[in-house]
Amino acid sequence: MMVFSLWKKIKKRLRRNRRSMWSLGAILLSLLLSWLLFVNSDGVMAAPMQAEQQSSILEALKQQEQPLSVKLHRVYICGEEVRLLGRMTGKQVVELLHAHSDWKAVLDEDKGTVNALQHIEDLSEHCKANAYMSVDKKGNLALFDGVPKKEKVLRTFFQLDVRYMESSLPQDKLKQLSNGIRISDMDEYNSVLSTFSDYAIEPNQRAMKPAY
Repeated sequence: MMVFSLWKKIKKRLRRNRRSMWSLGAILLSLLLSWLLFVNSDGVMAAPMQAEQQSSILEALKQQEQPLSVKLHRVYICGEEVRLLGRMTGKQVVELLHAHSDWKAVLDEDKGTVNALQHIEDLSEHCKANAYMSVDKKGNLALFDGVPKKEKVLRTFFQLDVRYMESSLPQDKLKQLSNGIRISDMDEYNSVLSTFSDYAIEPNQRAMKPAY
């Protein structure tokens, strides 16, 4: 399979790059980066490794002459979309990625495709038409695909202090949350998150980050 062969080339390049790093005597730098990676539990320091891998993918693609199946994979705050872009040579894929700086190449060995991955800080069209925020069975604020009755949870955020909410919020607000608050854009999404973060059991900055 072409993508599997391409992936083997990338792994070799990554191993070669690492050997070169050690031969240059960068032991202390490597130890420092490793320490920082463990210190930051949110994975912020994963960026250097991701950049190295991305660079190796691009270099391997440049040498790939046979056409590859390419897909655009859009990952939204809520929802995903996949669109087939067609078959391209490795150089064409690299040119495409250079033309769209926010796209990253991801190889799917199982399907034999190259995915151009794009993260979008917005809701997908499906979510804009179907998303609700409510409380799941465990008392977490959650995003639902369709009305909460269907129990189709897309993602959960943080656990709510239900007793505190019941003593603080008017009944109509509680009923609205129970039935599901319609979410059709990012303003509504952020507004509901901000409002109910005040009722998180452990309110802090992490409460605003989605938990999967």
